[in-house]
This record gives sequence, structure tokens and C-alpha cells, in this order.
Amino acid sequence: MLRSDRSDSQTLLRGGGFPLSHLDVLESESVHIFREVAGEFERPVLLFSGGKDSIVMLHLALKAFAPAPLPTALLHVDTGHNFPEVMDYRDKAVAEHGLRLHVASVQEFIDSGELRDRSDGTRNPLQTVPLLRAIETNRFDAVFGGGRRDEEKARAKERVFSLRDEFGGWDPRRQRPELWQLYNGRHAPGEHVRVFPLSNWTELDVWQYIAREEIALPSVYYAHRREVFARDGMWLAPGGWGGPKEGEHTEIRQVRYRTVGDMSCTGAVESAADTTEKVIAEIAASRLTERGATRADDRLSDTAMEDRKREGYF
Repeated sequence: MLRSDRSDSQTLLRGGGFPLSHLDVLESESVHIFREVAGEFERPVLLFSGGKDSIVMLHLALKAFAPAPLPTALLHVDTGHNFPEVMDYRDKAVAEHGLRLHVASVQEFIDSGELRDRSDGTRNPLQTVPLLRAIETNRFDAVFGGGRRDEEKARAKERVFSLRDEFGGWDPRRQRPELWQLYNGRHAPGEHVRVFPLSNWTELDVWQYIAREEIALPSVYYAHRREVFARDGMWLAPGGWGGPKEGEHTEIRQVRYRTVGDMSCTGAVESAADTTEKVIAEIAASRLTERGATRADDRLSDTAMEDRKREGYF
């Protein structure tokens, strides 16, 4: 596994004789993964939510194939409870680069009666069925995801190429060895492979790369004043999904989001970090993972993420 704390004093060099930074090594690995998938699979798709990890993933994909157009479509599983700033960013990115976007809508499945809203209002766990239906309908055989191994402990069990069965399920016992960055994309009819180009990146790596590449992000990632209420140690935004409840009161706080998902379960953190450099300093000092600190759906049980992955989740 590559390490993100790799020293510049190591022997890997650029063409001009300058040492490679750890970001150069991570970028090179990710670009290799994108090109490998393009060579092995017929109908790959890139999961794109407008969140920072998917934005970096798209940036890397565009680099991997430049000056040619991106040879893959984008897929967004829309919960209907998204941050407006993030949806605006998604649509502008698609238009700017002339990309194809597929949207799998949770609301449409609720309207048809195939899914039901949960009593707690969160829709993140409801994304699995629309995702799997979109993969089946469009016959996608490789699905790029922005998962990183420092996000949540279940992520660390997954390889870069993660085989999923005909029902979209994940079995850690079927993970294949990936020695010397050799990836096995073989799969039976009906199966597909999830691919994670950011597997060896950390949250700090992502932000350092954003700074280096001068990548624009939705404004919610930076400190701003927002109406929020406290629940379970998190600052949640009010909305029609069940908040605030009796005894919960909204107030205006200066906050930012480390991760953006369904608004009903994604908490903000109090922060004064209104620039990329300040965010990097804040993350470097933090001892909490972004999902562990700000995602209520990951607190449903000790194995919440792993259980959803076995059912076909990201």
C-alpha cells in the first residue's frame, strides 16, 4: 500500500530530476487506475455527487484522458435532501466539461412505492436500491467510487477493485490480491466491479491536492454562517425531514461541512476555516474522522457501513 507520508528524499524522480512528492505518487496511482479500467471494461461510470472526493476523482479522470474527452458517464444517486450549493456545483461541472450525467432518484422510488421514507428522516440508507437499479439498467460493469480507507473502518477491508455479485452485494472474503498494482477486473455476467482510485488517499491528502491543483469546491466546505440545531453532538440543518424536533432549537452558528451527504444526517462542525489553507491546518490537528464526527447514519450500529456495503451500498 502506498503511504501518504512518503518523504521527498526517496529515490523516485520526475523527468527533470526533481523528487516526487507524495501527492505526485498518489496522483500517478489514481491516473493509472482510471486508464486500467478504460482498458479492461466496456461501460464504466463515475459516481459524482458534487462532494469534494468525487470532485477530486473527476479532476483526476479528466487528467488521465486529456486531451481526449472523458470516456465514462457520471452517476449521481439523488436523495432529494441535498445541499443546494452542491447541486449547483454538480450541474455546472457537467455543463463545463460536456459530460453525460445519469441521476438515480430516491424520491422517484418513494413515489412509486418501492421505497419508504424512514422514521428518522434520513435517506442515505435508501440509496442502495436506486444505485443497483441504475447499474443494472445501464449495464455498467465498473463503478468508480470516491471511498478512502481513512473514512471508516469497513473501507479498509476493500481493495481498489472490489468485486460485487449479481445482487450488488460485497463479500470481503472474495477480495482479490493486488500485488504490484496489478488489478483483476474479471467478473461473471451480472456482476460488476467497484473501483476506488482514492483508496490510498487520506482526507488531508485530498485537501492538500485541492490546494495544489487550485480546485474549486462548493461553498459549504468553508466556514460560513448557517441556521443549525444540535442533535447527538452534531449541528444539523433544519428541513422537512424531521428537524428540529420538540426541545431542539435553531441558532445561527459559524460552521463548515467536512463531508456532504443527505442533509438529514450530515452534521456541520464549528469552524473559522474559510480558506483551503485554514481547512488543511484544521484537519491536520483533528483526531476525528470526517464520517465519525459528522455522519449520523454511520452511528446506527458499530457495523453500519459494512452492513450497507454487503447489501450493495458504495
